[in-house]
Amino acid sequence: MTKKKQDENENENENDLFERFWNQYIEALRKRGVKKTVERWYVLRAERYIKAFSESRLAYHTANDVKAHFDQVSREKKLKPWQFYQLVHAIQILFVDIVHSKWSGEFNWDYWLASAKELESDHPTVVRDNSKLAQQYENKNTFSAVKIKKQYDSLLQQVMTEIRRRHYSIRTEKTYTDWIIRYIGFHESKNPLEMGVANVKAFLEYLAVGRNVAASTQNQALNALVFLYNQVLLRPLENMGEFTRAKRPRKLPVVLSTLEVKKLFGAIEDRTFSLMAGLLYGSGLRLMECIRLRVQDVDFDYHQLIVRDGKGQKDRVVPLPEKYRKFFREHLDEVKRLHEEDLTNGFGEVYLPNALSVKYPHAAKEWGWQYAFPSGRLSIDPRSGKTRRHHIHENSLQKIIKKATSIAGITKKVNCHSLRHSFATHLLENGYDIRTVQELLGHADVSTTMIYTHVLNKPGVTVTSPADLI
Repeated sequence: MTKKKQDENENENENDLFERFWNQYIEALRKRGVKKTVERWYVLRAERYIKAFSESRLAYHTANDVKAHFDQVSREKKLKPWQFYQLVHAIQILFVDIVHSKWSGEFNWDYWLASAKELESDHPTVVRDNSKLAQQYENKNTFSAVKIKKQYDSLLQQVMTEIRRRHYSIRTEKTYTDWIIRYIGFHESKNPLEMGVANVKAFLEYLAVGRNVAASTQNQALNALVFLYNQVLLRPLENMGEFTRAKRPRKLPVVLSTLEVKKLFGAIEDRTFSLMAGLLYGSGLRLMECIRLRVQDVDFDYHQLIVRDGKGQKDRVVPLPEKYRKFFREHLDEVKRLHEEDLTNGFGEVYLPNALSVKYPHAAKEWGWQYAFPSGRLSIDPRSGKTRRHHIHENSLQKIIKKATSIAGITKKVNCHSLRHSFATHLLENGYDIRTVQELLGHADVSTTMIYTHVLNKPGVTVTSPADLI
């Protein structure tokens, strides 16, 4: 056989292997439920990865190779969230279903997939600006809302100013202005100055009877309208009298037993999400308090976490479970490496609350201000236009808890807040007094904490996290 013929045969064999490989890959995509219309994009993203490491066979690739590729691609400014998601998913299928790499089963795919979701323009974490309030509602589809925003732009600006002067959260700002717009729309764009108590009552009754809203929703609307009349229009609503109220159901919190907590945590494979869930239960954090935790608020020496600007704009100190200290240190070491790489590449900024970015212009790049649980990718801040690394999206942890609940076979309706409920209940069961639990939860009134008194009150002693008793 001539050398030319031998080369042709080798090329044909290579082409056959190449074609077989990609046929297997496409078959794996279909088994995973990937739509046929996007198969081509998955193949292109997998090819891009393979070309980036063309000098070594896929069988010899490690988790660090994949992570390095994700780190590199995540810094591309023009990369859209759905593109990053496709990239991660494509490479996950490549190594899990085709190459069958041993490390792929323990790789934190969920973290990287979750990092593809970026913060919405009205997310409470992103920086506020002082542009017109109407911009917050540009995605509204109803004509009446758009018309009201234009007609009452000056009034809504006053509402915004009063809310921000009192340092209310951006979610409160959006909620209040939304209800004011709906109130005006309900009364056919009539000026609020020409309306009063009777109009407010009519709107609230419509919500309870016509819309059958929950009591909390009706109270939310009432609070917004009271704020409008009392603080903005300076015409306090008096003598509201009786009106149809939505029935408020009395519900006890969903509490897990210690055995259920163990089962739940055992069903969370990803170590980062396991740590986050552990802090919800072991430190009694709210979901957003955990997500927004900064590096400087983790005190390993005193075994505590400092919760900054919690609900009601209160700071508080909560215990850092001993069982998570070692891994938390390792986790922050990895986060620091990521931050240093961002700085090297000309990034490294993080969102700073209020006007701190003006007062301390270099603080945004300092290590202490970085989020303890950052996103796996850089993204453009929807308000300021700056490229920053925000914290991971809260939906990712919510989905992990829901998935773990199902895997653990727990039939209770569990969410992230259930872990905080369990924290409080288990402390009371272990003999801590209700005032101590109130302080740890950050409740302004002990009556809020009283909901957990389905267990006996006993005099408190030095607090040990319930996570350390498992």
